[in-house]
Amino acid sequence: MNDVLAFARGPLFYGCLIFFLVAMAFRLFRVLALRWQVDRAKPKGNAAEGAVVSFLKALLIFPFFPGLKGLSQRSALVFFAGGIFHLSLFLVIFFTAAHTLVWQSLLGFRWDPIPTPIIDGFTAATILALIVLAINRATNPVLRLLSGPSSYLNLLFVLIPFLTGFIMYHRLIQPYNAVYAIHMLAVDWLLVWIPLSRIAHFMFYFFSRPAHGAEFARRNAVP
Repeated sequence: MNDVLAFARGPLFYGCLIFFLVAMAFRLFRVLALRWQVDRAKPKGNAAEGAVVSFLKALLIFPFFPGLKGLSQRSALVFFAGGIFHLSLFLVIFFTAAHTLVWQSLLGFRWDPIPTPIIDGFTAATILALIVLAINRATNPVLRLLSGPSSYLNLLFVLIPFLTGFIMYHRLIQPYNAVYAIHMLAVDWLLVWIPLSRIAHFMFYFFSRPAHGAEFARRNAVP
């Protein structure tokens, strides 16, 4: 098991990371290569201003909870479960103490982690949120019709690293190295899966927001 762990943490991780970066860059290139269609209508507002405002809102205000508009027509539980999931995913990936060491090995510098008890709480919240989202997808008549196997696999492949990380921290299952190996293999697989799945949408979020903001501004509309 120690050999499996060493392989999963070393060559396999770096290989999967390279695949992730190359595949995501390729997907981004394909989207940008489509280019925007020329809008020949007379603009009623400043497109550049709309793009900037929309981007700043996406970056500073609603990066995880994309606005409360129309919440009364949606399930508040599912809305906040999705927001908590995205927020926790960001915090756990970038601010867990062990993860900041990984980032230091990749980037050459490190930032201060969030205290572990706080991260542990967010991890538990994410596990619960993923379960809620899976149940909602399976029981909501519309979502059930729109969901294929990949929809549930997306949730599962994100859940496993969080669940194994939580188990590792609390040492709920022994041996520790076996759980660690499963955790790393799940992370490695997730790096491969993301560019091939709809999870890759996170990369396009900050490109689509300025595009939509510019389009709405040209029409003097509020997004």
